[in-house]
Amino acid sequence: MAVGLAAAIGAGLLSTNTASAAIGTPDTSGAFAHTAQVTVGDPSDARGCSGTLVAAQWLLTSQSCFTTTPGTGITPGQPAEAVKVTVGGQGFTVAELFPRTDRDVLLARLDRPVTGVTPARLAGSAPAPGTALTAAGHGRTKTLWVPDKVHTAAFTTTSASATALAIEGGQTGDAICQGDAGGPVSNAAGEVVALSSRSWRAGCLGTPETETRRNAEAARVDDLRQWVMDVRAAQPGWKSRSFVQTDRGVFQGVRLADGTWTDFRDVEAEAGSIGGTLASASAVAAAGIDRDTHVLAIDGAGKLRHAIRKADGSWTAFGDVGAVAGVLGNLKQVSAVSIGRELHVVALADGKVFHTRRDADGHWSRFGNVLGAAGPLGTVTSVSTASVGGQLQTVAVTGGKPYHTVRDTAGQWTAWGDMTKAVGVTGPVSSVAIAGVGTDAHVVIATDNGTKQYHTLRSASGSWTVYGSLAGVLGTVTAKSVSAAHVNGELQVAAVTADGKLLHTTRHADRTWAPAVQVALTGATGAPIGLSITGTL
Repeated sequence: MAVGLAAAIGAGLLSTNTASAAIGTPDTSGAFAHTAQVTVGDPSDARGCSGTLVAAQWLLTSQSCFTTTPGTGITPGQPAEAVKVTVGGQGFTVAELFPRTDRDVLLARLDRPVTGVTPARLAGSAPAPGTALTAAGHGRTKTLWVPDKVHTAAFTTTSASATALAIEGGQTGDAICQGDAGGPVSNAAGEVVALSSRSWRAGCLGTPETETRRNAEAARVDDLRQWVMDVRAAQPGWKSRSFVQTDRGVFQGVRLADGTWTDFRDVEAEAGSIGGTLASASAVAAAGIDRDTHVLAIDGAGKLRHAIRKADGSWTAFGDVGAVAGVLGNLKQVSAVSIGRELHVVALADGKVFHTRRDADGHWSRFGNVLGAAGPLGTVTSVSTASVGGQLQTVAVTGGKPYHTVRDTAGQWTAWGDMTKAVGVTGPVSSVAIAGVGTDAHVVIATDNGTKQYHTLRSASGSWTVYGSLAGVLGTVTAKSVSAAHVNGELQVAAVTADGKLLHTTRHADRTWAPAVQVALTGATGAPIGLSITGTL
C-alpha cells in the first residue's frame, strides 16, 4: 500500500496530490473489511480512492478525491459527479456529501445501508509519537495498479497537529499510494485515528525508484466522533431523543435509526441556565413536533420552563410557562406530548393534575385542573400523558394505584378509571409512563419502590391487557424513573436505575421485546435522577 505524497513542491514540503494504495500485505484477517473502494467520476477518467465505513450508511473518506483541482472546496449536498463505493462485496452510490472545512475529510451518505460489515470505531484521542499504526487501502501496490484486496502497511506516528498526523513507514515497502486516500489508519486496538491523505508514494507502482521517502500525512478523525453523530442526527427520519435529568442539569442524547447513540449534551448550555432542575424523577419532559423538539423542565425554584430545539440544531431560550399559562404552586412533575402541531402539557402540582396546551402559533392556554373535569382523586404522586389516536390519554397515580382518563378531540375528559380492576393488582406504583402507538395506549410502571416493572396496553376498544412483567427484558433492576415513547411504529421504553444506569429497550410491531441495553451517558455529568424520551423526525 502506498500513500500519495508525490513530488515535493519545495524543500521539505508535501505534495497536495492525494494518497494511493498501501504497499504492504493483503488483509486476510478481515480486520479491515470496513475499508471501502471509492470511484469518483466517469469510468473513462475516474479517480480511485479508499474510504472507511463508520456506520451502516456512512463513509468517511478524503475530500481531495472529489475534486480535480487541489485545494478546491467541496460543496455539501449531492455529489457533482457519480460516486461508486464497494465495501463488503456490495456496490453502492453516494447520495450526499458533508465535507469538513478544516481538514481533508468528508462524510458521505450512501444510497442504502451496508449489511454484513461491522463499521469501524473511531479513536478518542490522537496517538502519541512512536505509536504503531496500520494503514489500509485499495490503492496501488508495488506491482498492481488495482489490487483486488485491501492491503495494509505498518506506520509509526512522528507528530500530530490539531487536524493531521505525520506518520512514517515502518520498513521498506510500507507506503501509501494512489488510491489509498481516505483509507483508515488504525491503532493497535483497531480504532481509526486518521485517514490517509498525502504521501511521497515511495515504492508504489509508477513512482520513480529514486524516490525513497516513506513519510506521509493523515487527516485526524479521532476528534470527529461527535461531528459524525451530529451530521447523522440532523438527517430527516425517525429517531428518539432522551433527556436525562441529573443532579447537575439536563442532558440530551439521540438514538439513531441503527440503534447507536450520540453523546449527551448539556441542554442549559444550549438554551440558557435555569439553575438546575427540581430533584424529582419526572421534572423533565419532551415532545417532538415535526422535526422540532419541545423541552419542559421544572427549575430549581419550582418554575416550569419551556424551550425548543429546532431542526437545524439551534435552541430557543428557556421561557417561563407560568407567566403565560398560570403559576402552579408546589410543582413536582411534568409530562408532555404533541397532537398534530399542538403541544399538550400535564403537570403535577400540590397533589393535583393540571393541563395546558400550546397551539401551533405559540399561544398557551391557562392551566386547567383535570380533577375538576375528570373527577376527584386522592393526592396524586405520579403522572404521565400521551397522544393515542389523536386523543390525549393520561395516567395518574394515587394511593399507589394508577387511574386513567381520556381527553377527546372536543376537549372533554372521561371519568377516571381504576386500572387495577382491568390489568391486575401490583405493589405500590412509584413511576408511570404512557405512550401511544397507533390506536393502542401502552403503560409502563415501576412498583415496589422501583424493584419491579410491568407493561400493559389499552386497545382502541377500551379493553386492557393484564400486566406483563418486564423482568425478562430489563433484568433485575431498581427503576427510579421510567419513560416511554412511540418511535416509527414501535414502543421505546427507557429507565434510569438506582445505580445510575440508563437502560433502553424496544417493543417491536410483532410484540416482541428487544433485550435492554445500557446506554453510555458520555457527556452527561452528575448522578441521574430521571428522564424523558420522545420520538422526532
